[in-house]
Amino acid sequence: MKPYPARIAERLIPAIERLRQEALALELAHEDRLHQVNPAHRESARNLLHYLSLRQSDIRKLQEELALLGLSRLGRAEAHVMFSFDAILTALHALCGHAPTGESLWSEAQKGMGPAFLNAHADSLLGPLAGKRATRIMVTMPGEAASSPRLLEDLLKSGMDVMRINCAHDDPEAWLAMIRNLRAAQRKTGLACRIYADLAGPKLRTGRIEPIGRMLELKPRRDAFGRLLEPGRVWLTPASAPEAPPPGASVLPVEHALLQLAEAGDHLDVEDSRGVRRHLCLEEKSGESWRASCFQHAYLLDGAGCTLYHGEDAVASGIAGPLPEVMRPLVLKAGDILLLTPCEEPGRPAEYDDRGLLLRPASIPCTLDAVFDAARAGQSIWFDDGRIGGRIVENTGHQVCIEITHAAPQGSKLRPEKGINLPETDLATPALIDQDRENLRLLAPLVDIVGLSFVHGAEDVLDLQAMLRDMGADRLGTILKIETRQAFQNLPLILLAALRHPPVGVMVARGDLAVEIGFERMAEVQEEILWLCEAAHVPVIWATQVLETMAKRGIPTRAEVSDAAKGIRAECVMLNKGPYIVETVRFLSGVLERMSEHQSKHRPMMRRLSVSKL
Repeated sequence: MKPYPARIAERLIPAIERLRQEALALELAHEDRLHQVNPAHRESARNLLHYLSLRQSDIRKLQEELALLGLSRLGRAEAHVMFSFDAILTALHALCGHAPTGESLWSEAQKGMGPAFLNAHADSLLGPLAGKRATRIMVTMPGEAASSPRLLEDLLKSGMDVMRINCAHDDPEAWLAMIRNLRAAQRKTGLACRIYADLAGPKLRTGRIEPIGRMLELKPRRDAFGRLLEPGRVWLTPASAPEAPPPGASVLPVEHALLQLAEAGDHLDVEDSRGVRRHLCLEEKSGESWRASCFQHAYLLDGAGCTLYHGEDAVASGIAGPLPEVMRPLVLKAGDILLLTPCEEPGRPAEYDDRGLLLRPASIPCTLDAVFDAARAGQSIWFDDGRIGGRIVENTGHQVCIEITHAAPQGSKLRPEKGINLPETDLATPALIDQDRENLRLLAPLVDIVGLSFVHGAEDVLDLQAMLRDMGADRLGTILKIETRQAFQNLPLILLAALRHPPVGVMVARGDLAVEIGFERMAEVQEEILWLCEAAHVPVIWATQVLETMAKRGIPTRAEVSDAAKGIRAECVMLNKGPYIVETVRFLSGVLERMSEHQSKHRPMMRRLSVSKL
């Protein structure tokens, strides 16, 4: 009677051979797609198809039996599926005491080609690794990067490998200044850094809310006992030709003739909306404007009267303004009705009669007209990164009626420029809009990588590739942002299309994606994206809210540190901007460097542990 391991092996050989043949059959079925892939990446595309075939079967029972024999359970076969099949078959036949049948497709020399392909593709897209880290760091540029070369130097020295320009913010002049500052910082430090231009894509956001008026609030900073810590900083500037204020100062336009009469030490008395007067102390002139301080809390309305005093003597009078419009956010609770309207109609809060009965529900505009063609009753809708949720009750073609189902008990505030997600709605909008094309023409000669937002399917990828060819910019690497339900569902075809024109990477945009697919599914979905990209040998960027608290406040939460450490499974981790971004880059670099000694992708690496010695 054969030994027990041999009996198990004999039973498993047909199962593994079946999986192997199915993988080859799927490759053959997509032969046309394979021929369209760049020849240098064709093996990666083949491996992706093999992996997709493997994941079409439930092999959990098979995995348990392979584990009994001490063999690979195929749980780490993403980068080299066919070699894993052949290696297992060789071992099973050996346990049975006979030579394997059939011809292995991959030789022993090819066993490391999967990881080698992935590393080479990551180097080509994101730049070679620097230092001891196995994962690169991408940083989103704040607006001050356009005016502060020192910030770019500090970021490079702290460990930034890729500079991200978010084309949804700032303007072309600022983007060009950021690039100039980075190049200057590179020359000064001798450090390498890629430039990534992230195209905005079709913006699906809330529009403006009807203002309640024009007003400016001046607020000095006080401690817990009400004692003054710092006065409110005010920038008095000519209303006819306003000048740029210093950081942190509130802008109060006044008549130029009044400012010309001012001297250091004068006071400007301004009417407060509550019927009192507030005193602004003029300190220093800069250009035609004055720096001033306000030691009292003030609410100033547009057109408020103001008088300039030199000591006790009134020198001149005038009016303040124009002041910025003030928009009160909509406050929404579960059960409320919200109307989504076209962008030209400003939003309004709900109106009630004297008895508290609803006269007109709250409304807010939407920046994307396609919503009014595609949304259907019964579909879900989310606002502001999932903070507010609702169900569509009706779509008239020019107005969408929504019942709010998810909000804070005390009500959630909805403001302009907040994201809208329609995870169950098929919006027929291209990922590449006209504004993106204009921005790409400007930035293509200056950047290394371009990012495509709101990808839905392979056709969006092909559209971008065609434009890059037409511009003579097909040298650029591309990053495809997976942030919609459709993109996740179409990811295999998206990857096959992307491999036609490498280098290419995938960004897991976890913010929008979590809202689209549901927060409870986010953990498993991001794992699936990592698996598929590793199978295609496509580098991944781990993005959204990584160490966000630290970037904004200087100290990370424990959960954020654990999340950042998981970024070692990607080829790059993206940080968003914040006042403490330099410190955050340095902190993340240390975390990733230490984790590199313990883990490669999702495989543990067993270095010596200092705590193991008794």
